Amino acid sequence: MNALFHICMVLLLGGCVWAAVALVRRTRQRREAWESGLSAPARVVRAWATTQMVNNVARRVQWHEYDYTTRDGRAIRFKEPGGPRDRAEGDTVPVYYAAHEPDKATASEPQLGKDAATLVFWLLLLGACAVFLLYEWVSLSTALS
Repeated sequence: MNALFHICMVLLLGGCVWAAVALVRRTRQRREAWESGLSAPARVVRAWATTQMVNNVARRVQWHEYDYTTRDGRAIRFKEPGGPRDRAEGDTVPVYYAAHEPDKATASEPQLGKDAATLVFWLLLLGACAVFLLYEWVSLSTALS
């Protein structure tokens, strides 16, 4: 039983670390795409919405799939969550991309301050969760032994 407890705590802490790394990575990819100065017109290939239930409240996430061609002639297709609801299939929008990672492009407009504030908020929340998990791990392991 003790081993299962320790394994679960390690997995929960690993999930916190994974989420933090994923947040930082995607924020950096978007910033690199905006700062590269490279943009291209892209066509919306597909648009759909998913629904998540959070505390009995439906949360709608708008997804879009884009096709565009880089300056060197490579055809790229990528998916991105969180786009505007009024963007439909067949629309043409500008996308921003970095030359070394054209598949990590973004069709959202640059919002560096908003992205930084959102990143800090989520990192603080994940850090608080990690501290709570560590505290509970230590206090419960002493109680179990």
